[in-house]
Amino acid sequence: MKIKKGFVLRDVCGEKVIMGEGVGALDFGRLLCLNDTAAFLWEVASAGEFTVDSLAERLCQEYDVSEDQARSDVSAIVAQWQEVKVIE
Repeated sequence: MKIKKGFVLRDVCGEKVIMGEGVGALDFGRLLCLNDTAAFLWEVASAGEFTVDSLAERLCQEYDVSEDQARSDVSAIVAQWQEVKVIE
């Protein structure tokens, strides 16, 4: 998987949000607010191709969380991103 072209993480009034920029995000029309953990995962995912397992591994490295919990949390976040079509 990878983040679709035209979607970026921005800090807006102290909130981390995913927003669309340019032609690639014309039909998005919203801001997606992220907590600190989800923003961390977005930044990791922005580096290129990723999987649920690769993001879960990085989450375990950054935070004190079990592998099972990390995989569950990452799966939920990735599912949300797929639902709003910001990743492919």
